[in-house]
Amino acid sequence: MQKIGILGGGQLGRMLLQAAANYPVETFVLENDPECPAAHLCRHFVKGDIKNFDDVYAFGKQLDAITIEIENVNVEALEKLEAEGVRVYPKPSVLRTIKNKILQKEYYRTHQIPSPEFVVTPDAAALKEQLAFLPAVHKLGEGGYDGRGVQLIKKEEDLSKGFDAPSVLEKMVDIRKEIAQMVAINDKGETALYPPVEMLFDPQLNLLDYQLCPAEIDERTLWKVEAIALSVVRNFKSPGIFAIEMFIDKNGDVLVNETAPRVHNSGHHTIEAHYSSQFDMLWRVILGYPLGNTEAILPSIMVNVIGADKYSGNAIYEGLEEVLKIENAFVHLYGKKQTKPGRKMGHVTILSKDKQDLLYQSNKVKHGLIVKA
Repeated sequence: MQKIGILGGGQLGRMLLQAAANYPVETFVLENDPECPAAHLCRHFVKGDIKNFDDVYAFGKQLDAITIEIENVNVEALEKLEAEGVRVYPKPSVLRTIKNKILQKEYYRTHQIPSPEFVVTPDAAALKEQLAFLPAVHKLGEGGYDGRGVQLIKKEEDLSKGFDAPSVLEKMVDIRKEIAQMVAINDKGETALYPPVEMLFDPQLNLLDYQLCPAEIDERTLWKVEAIALSVVRNFKSPGIFAIEMFIDKNGDVLVNETAPRVHNSGHHTIEAHYSSQFDMLWRVILGYPLGNTEAILPSIMVNVIGADKYSGNAIYEGLEEVLKIENAFVHLYGKKQTKPGRKMGHVTILSKDKQDLLYQSNKVKHGLIVKA
């Protein structure tokens, strides 16, 4: 039985562990918080800092393989573990590129992958020199996550909102749709693509609001999306699972926004709506099993369950019973004891052949399931 470790114990680790129950694997989690969502589902919980070299190295030495649920981990320790024969998914070289927005954008340019035009701003003074480049989006080079570390800079008065640290200033795109494409790739270089999803964001929180699968795009655009996603993944030369977030602009051009080298919010619907979920698929990749079937069983919509505004403290799920009455609705609560405004507390996936039914039921969930304290 292989010993596999996960760096991070949040909801992604939790759902990965739920899928692990189907496989011959001994699971380990490294996380600072012993009350984290994944803590009670793993075989071995190790308290430690995923950003600390010694903690990550000591954790990984005993393992056959290691994976992540967040990019912000100690890459140097993973590089040493890889050199000593521990399999790392994705490879540390990928994490080094992706966790830094500047390196990520330069990767797209090097490999001729279409992505919004950008300039690098080392500090706030450099940002102020880019007035002619506006409107644009300012993205912190390192440390941004779930909408944090991103600022819209539309006009001169907005420049003060920018970051006084190495960042990317990205030309604002006239977006028609936002798409995410999940791709799995194994050690042999074989790939499996999920149907792309269409993402609708909460403009205040910059967090995913609804997600529709399959995305409503024409066949030609689908080919572009798949070809670009495969180019992103294959040039990494690393096994794993990847979520490639893209824009489709008003001209129908497809541009890569960002890549996540791990299981991702945009793949949660696959648990019930697809034959092989993103979590099942990653275990297949890590354990060397055949890639799973990515086809949809039914069209789906996913709604994030977010901590309500003005409520902080012990979580109370108001309206849960009503949501559980919805046919083909699957509720996932992440086991977080404390809620706060904007915190991801769970998600609900709804399956239906009828798009209007999906939209109607998702609206019911969004307005009916409220996380209070």
